[in-house]
Amino acid sequence: MSDLHKSKNMNEIIILLLVGLVAGLLSGMVGIGGGIIIVPVLVYFLGFTQHQAQGTTLFMFLLPIGVLGVFNYYKAGHVDWKTACIMATTFIIGSYFGSKFAIKLDQTTIKKIFGVIIILLGAKMVFWK
Repeated sequence: MSDLHKSKNMNEIIILLLVGLVAGLLSGMVGIGGGIIIVPVLVYFLGFTQHQAQGTTLFMFLLPIGVLGVFNYYKAGHVDWKTACIMATTFIIGSYFGSKFAIKLDQTTIKKIFGVIIILLGAKMVFWK
């Protein structure tokens, strides 16, 4: 393996570690991180397709990545288990059908949908109460 290839791999690993840290911090602080931070970084900095970035991010969520963050919120009395369990049941179904739909879309269309959703959510949060 050439030194250039090793350097590129190390740079990618550092980027991934930093993105994971920032996404984890934002997730713990304000409940965001996965889609809003990780997907764009994978696409625009690491050359993933939109589909690869979304699939990789979803795979990351399979692991118990939020356990410690949830534990802190639970200790402070800020977890509504009933609400979370109810949403989780339909989230599983929605995730399944959403991924089947997204895989059939071309990359340009899915990027535009992703971008519009982020803009609309951001505008709502900034300009409306």
